[in-house]
Amino acid sequence: MVHFLQILDFIGVAVFAISGGIVASRLKLDILAFVLLATFTGIGGGTLRDLLLGVPVFWVINQTYLLVCVIAGVATWFMAHLGEALGKPLRWADAVGIACYSVMGAAKTLTVVDRPVVAIMMGVATAAFGGVIRDTVAHQPSAIIKGEIYLTAAFAGAFSYVALVALHMPPRPAIVIAVLAAFILRAGAIQFGWSLPGYRAPGSDPEA
Repeated sequence: MVHFLQILDFIGVAVFAISGGIVASRLKLDILAFVLLATFTGIGGGTLRDLLLGVPVFWVINQTYLLVCVIAGVATWFMAHLGEALGKPLRWADAVGIACYSVMGAAKTLTVVDRPVVAIMMGVATAAFGGVIRDTVAHQPSAIIKGEIYLTAAFAGAFSYVALVALHMPPRPAIVIAVLAAFILRAGAIQFGWSLPGYRAPGSDPEA
């Protein structure tokens, strides 16, 4: 189970790092900026998770995570144009990262504290924070304040995992189902524009 979670963690770090590299490519930054933005994005959510849980920060214990970010940044420097040709590479990288990291964040939290609500919220924070750092550093509009489904997908992944484990489903199939739930929601937002209703004050003009 620990090995399976670590694979999920590496995938989350790698795809978020790639998303950071894609943003760097759109800003036409140099290769060092690619690596730094990829690293900030890749490790940001997991760093927040570990600091809040009071456990050793994962990339300090295992520097392989940093190497993954560096490799992702350099690879994106050479291949970003190929991804752009396929369409929406940043959003699809985010979709995979959200799916993996929301479940990983919730799963790791449950290994530290047996509090389901905390695990769900930590899963959402783990999935979202790397992207927030990326967009803030790059001075880009953050995805979490856009109308389409983003945080909801992270919540779906974390909630699904915690609920399935509470129902005594073995962790591995629970992880697979939860990752798919988060990814499908985010993919629907990317492909079909799925969104939830935004707030409107009672009596306000719906067209305003």
